[in-house]
Amino acid sequence: MIKVIVCGGCGKMGSTVARLVHQNEDMKLVGIIESPSHPQKGKDWGIVVGLGETGIIIKDNLEEIIQSADQIVEFTNPQVSLIHLEVVSKYKKTMIIGTTGFSSEEIKEINKLSQGIPFLLSPNMSLGVNLLFKLVAKTAASLSDDYDIEIVEAHHRFKKDAPSGTAKKLAQEIANARGVNLNEVAVYGREGIIGERKRGEIGIHSIRSGDICGEHTVMFTSLGERLELTHKAHSRDTFAYGTIQAIKFMEGKPAGFYEMKDVLKI
Repeated sequence: MIKVIVCGGCGKMGSTVARLVHQNEDMKLVGIIESPSHPQKGKDWGIVVGLGETGIIIKDNLEEIIQSADQIVEFTNPQVSLIHLEVVSKYKKTMIIGTTGFSSEEIKEINKLSQGIPFLLSPNMSLGVNLLFKLVAKTAASLSDDYDIEIVEAHHRFKKDAPSGTAKKLAQEIANARGVNLNEVAVYGREGIIGERKRGEIGIHSIRSGDICGEHTVMFTSLGERLELTHKAHSRDTFAYGTIQAIKFMEGKPAGFYEMKDVLKI
């Protein structure tokens, strides 16, 4: 039985993951963490999300309950995730972070804090998206820079960070495949009299509208053709199911840095 705490367990993604953990016969949901100002703090999580009484009380202090868990799953924000990672590292527990929006400096801090624990970080837990990462890298390596590359991502109006963590990961995979520095070739949106597109640019564009769950398209375009690779998520369940796979994969793993490609063996 894998004992799991979900941080951000009342949010859109966190609550979906927590439900699946609670319903999984191989897992036990032992805690929900939310912010100190959360209006549901101190209440029974099951009642809050419509499952009925569960005995799982929403708390705001991870360290208070961390010893009851084997794994901590994180869907909060970058600042809170770093604080929680420091606690997890102190108690040598396993951690999975699905939070997005980290800066390059925060990623460096994550790499430092995660030393010595089993740790998985992924901006996207779905099988399809992780296959997309592999496909765009292979395509970018196969085509010359005669092909312009543009990434377009779309999400719901409530998403706080842009571009999405998945779009950033797609861009990084492409840059790695081309052997270039992403910081030097990335262009985030365009406006005004910008002149001709520079050779080798990687364009990244964000749409925020309605209740779009998550869509990512990578275009490889020459002066004669266009190849598009697209992933569309129909619901958050696809990401949540991937997180459940990650939890199972991480059980008993030695200390180290893992990704979803390790979970999915791709």
